[in-house]
Amino acid sequence: MRDRTAAPEMASDGYVRKLHRKMFSETWKWAGRYRTTEKNIGVPFPEIREPLMALFGDVRYWLEHRAYPTDEIAVRFHHRLVVIHPFPNGNGRHARLLADAFVMKHGLATFTWEARDLIKPGEARIRYLEGLHAADDGDMKLLIAFARM
Repeated sequence: MRDRTAAPEMASDGYVRKLHRKMFSETWKWAGRYRTTEKNIGVPFPEIREPLMALFGDVRYWLEHRAYPTDEIAVRFHHRLVVIHPFPNGNGRHARLLADAFVMKHGLATFTWEARDLIKPGEARIRYLEGLHAADDGDMKLLIAFARM
């Protein structure tokens, strides 16, 4: 997380795939490769690259024009990655780490994400999913609050 990549460069195909590969290469041989099958979540796999490129452009625009506070840009980046769901597995963990790395690049503390295991069912995961669903409807408040809790 302390590499020399500038924040705008984090919004790129290469960085997103490299981070996933570094996170999961000892777990999955396919780490860092976009999915090639359908899931019950995410965009259809043949369309993954198009919304990713749009997201990367949006993040760079938000940064350049200071469209939102840094925390909100990071959480919006996280949310859209989760919605796109580019990898076969590890998307939520990857998107949370990316958001943490992003705010660190801006000199801010990493998010707490309620300091809980969000993979296992439980109250924290329910609140996380509620925040994601609210963000689906354009309301980022719950997800930002959850991230900084």
